[in-house]
Amino acid sequence: MSTLEIRDLHVAVEDKEILRGVNLTVRAGETHALMGPNGSGKSTLAYAVAGHPKYTITSGTVTLDGEDVLSMSVDERARAGLFLAMQYPVEVPGVSVSNFLRSAVTAVRGEAPKLRVFTKELKEGMDALSIDPAFAQRNLNEGFSGGEKKRHEILQLELLKPKIAILDETDSGLDVDALRVVSEGVNRFGASGETGVLLITHYTRILRYVKPDFVHVFAGGRVVEEGGPELADQLEAEGYERYTKATA
Repeated sequence: MSTLEIRDLHVAVEDKEILRGVNLTVRAGETHALMGPNGSGKSTLAYAVAGHPKYTITSGTVTLDGEDVLSMSVDERARAGLFLAMQYPVEVPGVSVSNFLRSAVTAVRGEAPKLRVFTKELKEGMDALSIDPAFAQRNLNEGFSGGEKKRHEILQLELLKPKIAILDETDSGLDVDALRVVSEGVNRFGASGETGVLLITHYTRILRYVKPDFVHVFAGGRVVEEGGPELADQLEAEGYERYTKATA
């Protein structure tokens, strides 16, 4: 059973400490919601684990199935089974959705899938997410709406089948219909019991569709409280004020 372990992680950006001792464990078969106000460091955690060069690890460890994630390059982390769905997916002019996804699948699986097999997988994935088949030939994310970009992030997730998926504010900018479709995709991914999900958000609306096993409150660059789904309901009612005051 795959396990992502984050222990006493400290991260700085341009010599300013953002994360101040994060401890978090995500196992296959579990869905975790990491909730907190804007500016609390949630996205910093996601990008630091994924290996973004802007973020400097000053101390602490991150392991996936006992292997040192922090010693891996970005592509090695992806091949090891880590996946990051970004809050703001980037546009890639000149690269079609189909070619991008086939290249990514080839890199992760270690061999190129047969075109006939991949085309079938891609069509099934797009159908499940209500994505127009014509998008397969469009440049990746170029001219896509926010909802279309997020659906394609989940399409990547379903095709790549990582061990642990970190979804950074996947609900950001989605209308009700897109939120439902994206949430159904996240639920399909987690239903196998062989993968783990860390869902980063500051709203509770996505949690009406994606039911977390664990909820973590993030404030001041660290986890300050943990609980079950009922903690999300408490945050909906009370907000984050008492946590931000305590960490100010």
